[in-house]
Amino acid sequence: MSSPLTPEAMQAILLTLKLASLTTLLLLLIATPLAWWLSQTHSRWRAPISALVTLPLVLPPTVLGFYILVVLGPQGWIGQFTQTLGLGVLSFSFTGLLIGSIIFSLPFAVQPIQYAFEAIGKRPMEVAATLRASPLDAFFSVALPLAKPGLLTATVLSFAHTVGEFGVVLMIGGNIPGQTSVVSTQIYGHVEAMEYTQAHWLAAGMVVFSFGVLLALSRLKRRSDRVMP
Repeated sequence: MSSPLTPEAMQAILLTLKLASLTTLLLLLIATPLAWWLSQTHSRWRAPISALVTLPLVLPPTVLGFYILVVLGPQGWIGQFTQTLGLGVLSFSFTGLLIGSIIFSLPFAVQPIQYAFEAIGKRPMEVAATLRASPLDAFFSVALPLAKPGLLTATVLSFAHTVGEFGVVLMIGGNIPGQTSVVSTQIYGHVEAMEYTQAHWLAAGMVVFSFGVLLALSRLKRRSDRVMP
């Protein structure tokens, strides 16, 4: 019996996993210091930067994808810069998808980590300071371990959100097999071609994956609730 998934579908699944993994890794590196700053600062820039980070939650994905496409395109400032370097334009490429995915999933990484840092309070860091720990040392040895539930939640949400995104990736990358075709756009392509069997297999996989993500988040929440005093 032949596999219900075509080679193109398997290729889209692997590309989706690659995109989600790289996006999650880079988001954790970007979101952790940003979340720490937002949780600690009293700067007047806190509110506008927080709003900017949260913007992808309220903007339609096609709107966000359109403006990213413009910026990455031949007339955009990033597109012109990459062309000057001889790299061409990043739109309709995997790198473009990665940039768009990072921007689109940024609030799903920043907010859980920020809330975790805020829940720690000032006391642990003050105690670390009395023990002559530098701010950097206290951050890595005190703040990060205590914020582990938030980091785990951010990891799961960022990965899952990247796997499920559609509007942004379609605007930035189109649906080029082997280059920018991910699971969500592959399902769209199958439906357009009235290939409902292939669409069913991919869509059912997404349903199972989404259920697993929600179950994992629920267990993470229960575990963190038991740890909290």
